Amino acid sequence: MNSAMILAAGRGERMRPLTDHTPKPLLMAGGKPLIVWHLEKLADAGFTDVVINHAHLGEQIEAMLGNGNAFGVRISYSHEAQALETAGGIVNALRMLYDAPFLVVNADIWTDYDFRKLLPRLDAMRTHRVAECLAHLVMVDNPPQHSRGDFALSANTVHSDGNALLTFSGIGIYRPALFAGMTPGQPAKLAPLLRWAMQREQVSGEYYAGRWRDIGTPERLAELNRELLGSA
Repeated sequence: MNSAMILAAGRGERMRPLTDHTPKPLLMAGGKPLIVWHLEKLADAGFTDVVINHAHLGEQIEAMLGNGNAFGVRISYSHEAQALETAGGIVNALRMLYDAPFLVVNADIWTDYDFRKLLPRLDAMRTHRVAECLAHLVMVDNPPQHSRGDFALSANTVHSDGNALLTFSGIGIYRPALFAGMTPGQPAKLAPLLRWAMQREQVSGEYYAGRWRDIGTPERLAELNRELLGSA
């Protein structure tokens, strides 16, 4: 069983006023909500169970997506009274992810990355063929709004420092062990955990040169929408 989680609990402050009445994952791009692009691609790649966390206007997400049948997946929801940030949201949902490695994707990105490419890595982490690996990250070129990048990628290993930094795409595979000892319901950031694991060379990675967009502002959403409608 291949499980995935879509992080959808962010308030979307930079997207206001669009997110005052609509949660960011339901904003439209190319004729469908951002989160639906992910659900369809996950289903195509063979992911059967998807957990979606939500906070701000989360009832709208549940009302639109339902149990996932319309998209070929089974959806479970992890409600957060207040957004718990990335690691906190994952920890809060671990009980729904079958205690096995799982894929996580940010709801507020758009990409043509084929999630099937991650299945061999997911299988290797599940069967402990890469026992030392706690996470696997997909890295992309730095976009204009994030020119400094996040991490360095060298020989398929991600480092917290170095030259030629790349940007973390928001697509990754994680072992539950990465979050060991953390308390559900507590806000926590992901980057410190990843840096801790990187110092121990326990984070692998890959570079993706295809289409990827971080939908962080109304202007970037409008640009993506024009691009998708123009290429339809």
